[in-house]
Amino acid sequence: MKEVKLEITVYEADGIHELQEADAALLKEATAATKQSYAPYSKFNVGAAVLMENGEIIYGSNQENAAYPSGLCAERVALFYANSHFPNVPVKAIAVNSAVNGKDNDDPVFPCGDCRQVLLECENRFGKPIKVIMGGVKNIKIVKGVKDLLPLSFVLK
Repeated sequence: MKEVKLEITVYEADGIHELQEADAALLKEATAATKQSYAPYSKFNVGAAVLMENGEIIYGSNQENAAYPSGLCAERVALFYANSHFPNVPVKAIAVNSAVNGKDNDDPVFPCGDCRQVLLECENRFGKPIKVIMGGVKNIKIVKGVKDLLPLSFVLK
């Protein structure tokens, strides 16, 4: 048996002021989308903004349900809407931000496993990388492709 090391690349910024203008704008849209979250149980609001290759921005927010786990994450809300309304348009980027009790988190929250798999499916569908911007007030992480979030991914071939 041999050891195999996997390497991923994550970019870090100490605030939105360090981002490229387009990334900062998309993250601001994701932050605004947290206000549309329905999170009466957890008080954990997540917003997502998806930039399509045609320039459209699609929004999503987490939607909780008393019959847990019937809710849905912000990322999947936005991606499923994007794919159903623009089935032939690739996703260029997605920004995600979160807040607790209306206060933006200092550090980013990363997509859950289900969302990572859906993101990967979108990336594989069009054969183009999707930039993922994970925001926090004091700390922002960016990957230039979903495979850096899910290096040992499930892919049907």
